[in-house]
Amino acid sequence: MDRRSFLAMPFAPVALAQTERAVEPFDAHSPLVIERAQAGKPHAGKTLALIQPHSDDIPIFAAGTAFKLMEEGYKAYLIRVTNDDMAGPGWYAETVTANERDNNAVGKVLGVEKVFDLNYNNHTMDNIARSELRARFIFLFRLLKVDTVITYDPWGHYEENPDHYVTSACVEAAAWMAGGAKDYPEHFHAGLKPHGVREKYYFARFQQRVNRVVDITKQVERKIDVNLENVAQGPAGHNGARLRARLEKEGKRLPLLGNSDNEANRNYIREFVLGRDREIGKKYGLAYAEQFLYIGPGDSYSPAEYIRKNAVAR
Repeated sequence: MDRRSFLAMPFAPVALAQTERAVEPFDAHSPLVIERAQAGKPHAGKTLALIQPHSDDIPIFAAGTAFKLMEEGYKAYLIRVTNDDMAGPGWYAETVTANERDNNAVGKVLGVEKVFDLNYNNHTMDNIARSELRARFIFLFRLLKVDTVITYDPWGHYEENPDHYVTSACVEAAAWMAGGAKDYPEHFHAGLKPHGVREKYYFARFQQRVNRVVDITKQVERKIDVNLENVAQGPAGHNGARLRARLEKEGKRLPLLGNSDNEANRNYIREFVLGRDREIGKKYGLAYAEQFLYIGPGDSYSPAEYIRKNAVAR
């Protein structure tokens, strides 16, 4: 039987009818959207989950977007997946303590409702049971009624860190499965209900498909505030003050670093940590921007959508 005859058989339309959205070529990024600040609280009543393997991921790659969405009405939760035991000062226990302190401070500056720590070991997440992590995300998505997530892109290219790609793959699967009525039925006996995640903002360190650029110019100072809290690791924290002190010992001065530790830290972050945001913004005529692969509800034509638009009172 040839392919054309096979596709013409009666069961073929059934399979096609199960497709939720039109299949696009892999290299079709979809129309690029420049997301700008919206007036008022258009997202009031919605919940945002900021999911990061490590304490510095959201601050570096997505804090501006997080602040923007929260300003527009979202309430947010911060979920850190590892204990960061491989990145920071001192012995392992000291590293874990320092990063937990930083992560809690990040949550406070972001203004989230609560910080959740899942406490997996750093750099070894490719050795965990992904079904377990996925189940934990499903529980949290249902418990918190998460509408939107911001996390690493599960399909970003050349990602080296297993914590990043394992976390993001489990988030993507859980965002879909959380809406099902048969997965983990014990949740329903505990009072939870199916609740799928409808929107995803995926960021990446290296190459990725990009279809959403968020203008964060108004949020830059707040993004600097949150990056100041990552003292234990990362390129931010107090590195400006450290550099300023080192140059002073060498009899040198860098005008960029100003005349105080606070000024040095803020300007260091603005120049070096936000350099990526500046370059992204420059491409689109913005001062600062963050970029994502955005996946939303889609425009699929369904009975539910038709009813929403056309149903009238009897």
